[in-house]
Amino acid sequence: MEKETKYCHNCSTEIDKRAVICPSCGVQQVGVTLSSKNEGLAAVLSFFITGAGQIYNGRIGKGILFFIAMVISWFLCSIVIGVPMLIIIWICGIFDAYNEAKKINAQLI
Repeated sequence: MEKETKYCHNCSTEIDKRAVICPSCGVQQVGVTLSSKNEGLAAVLSFFITGAGQIYNGRIGKGILFFIAMVISWFLCSIVIGVPMLIIIWICGIFDAYNEAKKINAQLI
């Protein structure tokens, strides 16, 4: 049976999920549970609309920045630099949305 753990919100030490007080720093743990996010859905949203996966994860500012960067890249496609930049921003957006959802589910954020 796999031991269920979480991270202390004060010192980031891995502790038992049922712990009320962190044995490392002695700080009482807050019982806040974040809603889980589907990593696949976050990645697919960013695949179709860059920044949509970040917005789904609750990172609205980051999603808007990814979207703006993508729009700027489309304008730069008239000169050659826009094409590689467009691809890099698109792929980074997909991976970021997936990893962000994974961190939310692991309650690291």
